[in-house]
Amino acid sequence: MTEYEQHPADTAWHRWAPIGQTLDTSRTPGSGPVPSIAAFELLPLEPMLVPEKPRGGELDPSECHHCGPANQYTIWQDDEWRVSGGMQGPTGIPFVGAISPRRHVRLEDAPIEVLAGLGPILQRVSEAAKAIPAVARCHFSRWNDGSAHLHLWAWARPAGMMQGRGAILPYWEQSMPAMPDEMMSEYLEIVADALAAGGGQAFPNR
Repeated sequence: MTEYEQHPADTAWHRWAPIGQTLDTSRTPGSGPVPSIAAFELLPLEPMLVPEKPRGGELDPSECHHCGPANQYTIWQDDEWRVSGGMQGPTGIPFVGAISPRRHVRLEDAPIEVLAGLGPILQRVSEAAKAIPAVARCHFSRWNDGSAHLHLWAWARPAGMMQGRGAILPYWEQSMPAMPDEMMSEYLEIVADALAAGGGQAFPNR
């Protein structure tokens, strides 16, 4: 293996990040596994009740928030896809975004043209997130419990943050302090402009 010299990452985000501090994990839901402790204990297994409560838009697609017109969180869209950011307020990692088709479909019943478009939009979002100077990788997740509308989440892992590799990154995001508003706005602009460079419209609600 080739040896190489490492050095601390130096971007505006890295200079802001509370490196070396023990983070507040109180925002992490349910006291689940958090990245700032060496060990954790699972909560007692709760009763599993059925039928489950309907997800958002499951009974009435007109109530689906993914299907509505562009709003203040829509950072980019085209005829088929939408990317939103900032929905949960300022975040602690450079970018967290939601990706969804414009039409109301689930993964289970999405037509082939939607499924065929999923790969290219994930590729575009990954490259757009990495246009932020602080970002090394873009992770994707699909939890499928909050909404009956196909959507995925994008999580931008900061460069050099080896503790954030893989599925633990969302826990770090909830434990990090919120970025300054102006920094988050700048990073959303970077992602939106990078997506719009390949087509579609950045911030269509403006």
